[in-house]
Amino acid sequence: MLQSTSKINPANIASATQSPTDGRKRLEERSFADMLASVQSDQSALRFSAHAQTRLKSREIQLAPAQMNRIGDAVNRAASKGAKESLVLVDDLAMVVSISNRTVITVMDKENLKQNVFTNIDSAVIA
Repeated sequence: MLQSTSKINPANIASATQSPTDGRKRLEERSFADMLASVQSDQSALRFSAHAQTRLKSREIQLAPAQMNRIGDAVNRAASKGAKESLVLVDDLAMVVSISNRTVITVMDKENLKQNVFTNIDSAVIA
């Protein structure tokens, strides 16, 4: 008589005990602040100053994960060139970013870009 043996993966057990909607509900319940906090916990991750967070909220700007990746890549490119404060342009947004501490200082959308002058930057990156 042959015995059937299979490897048991603890992750499979946990996922098998949850209904498919449990995971989706948890993801939907995560607020922008929660996601931002989890991103900020990583030392190499991009951070947002209190001012930038206020601007994001007041201008109702939501950054998609793909945009966050592009911004992170732009910061890495600016750092590799020795930049300290950069203007990062992504889609219809402009951000002033402190490259050394990977912190977005301020964010502007298309409507707020008109007739603005960006000072105290040493580089610009198009993401």
